[in-house]
Amino acid sequence: MAFHPGALSGRIPCMDLSGTADTQDSRLRQAFSWLEQQGYARPSESHSVAGDASFRRYFRLWIDGAPKILMDAPPPKEDIRPFLDIAGRLRSAGLYAPEIFAADTHNGFILIEDLGDDLYREQLSVQNADDHFPAMFSLLKDLALKVETDQLPEFDTRKLQTEMNLFPDWYLGHHRKQAVHEQFDSIWKDFCQRVIESARAQPQGFVHRDFHSCNLLKTRDDRIGIIDFQDAVRGPLSYDFISLVWDRYIPWPRNRIEAWIEDFRRELELDIDPQQWLRDCDLMGLQRNIKIIGIFARLHYRDGKDGYLELIPRFYQYVTSTLGLYPEFSDMLKFMEQSACEP
Repeated sequence: MAFHPGALSGRIPCMDLSGTADTQDSRLRQAFSWLEQQGYARPSESHSVAGDASFRRYFRLWIDGAPKILMDAPPPKEDIRPFLDIAGRLRSAGLYAPEIFAADTHNGFILIEDLGDDLYREQLSVQNADDHFPAMFSLLKDLALKVETDQLPEFDTRKLQTEMNLFPDWYLGHHRKQAVHEQFDSIWKDFCQRVIESARAQPQGFVHRDFHSCNLLKTRDDRIGIIDFQDAVRGPLSYDFISLVWDRYIPWPRNRIEAWIEDFRRELELDIDPQQWLRDCDLMGLQRNIKIIGIFARLHYRDGKDGYLELIPRFYQYVTSTLGLYPEFSDMLKFMEQSACEP
């Protein structure tokens, strides 16, 4: 595959101010009425805030001289109950998720603490990663070991497989217009089985599921604020870690990734052979990164969201480079190299 990581020039906005809110927006008018019913003064100023890949929208409201964030999660496309549940679990564990000031589960509105705009996306660089990552690894340890997981959905075989199937369904089927043939079907089944068995066999705990530099904020008191956690599950302890180190913006060298994998094994005090843990992390990375390729294609073709296709080559390269480390995946690697990646 001819792609080089440096060729990726575009990026998706995280949480940047994107303009004054349209007060003629019917959902926003409804939210303002709801806030007044909750005893809040009408906002003196409001700005739309760029959000994520979902149907949720975010607004920064100035109420009584202080900023707060309004989440608009329109039913039935979004359900705010998981967000409220996970926020409570994180805060109960002493972690910095935004405080919930008010919530309307029927209409899909939440008023939450404003953690600011200082994303770690803007903080992290090749030069300073070793300054920031120890605190992030410590946070990952707290997430894995301190957050209550009772009643959380399991990141089980079905969920893992459903996510991986986004690759043949949306990237191959919709983006490449490539029908899955019998030979690939056999390769795919073997690949998925190995990856899922690895994920299910490793230690399980709380999993954020989107733990990366656009969902972490450096707060005013120099803590790490956590957002976009509503899809959390109980699952493999390597998942959030690999979400951080296989980054959409900075392609870390393999030797640094391997060193961080060992650092995190020690941070968790895992009684696992280092080579086994390295394989666990690599295969978890394969699951997540091949899913991301499919998600980015789906965001473009199903949801009409621009800007995601150009991110696919980096994750395609992550997948092929990892496949090349394991002889048992030689057939899958050969298929992906023959099916050259196109943004």
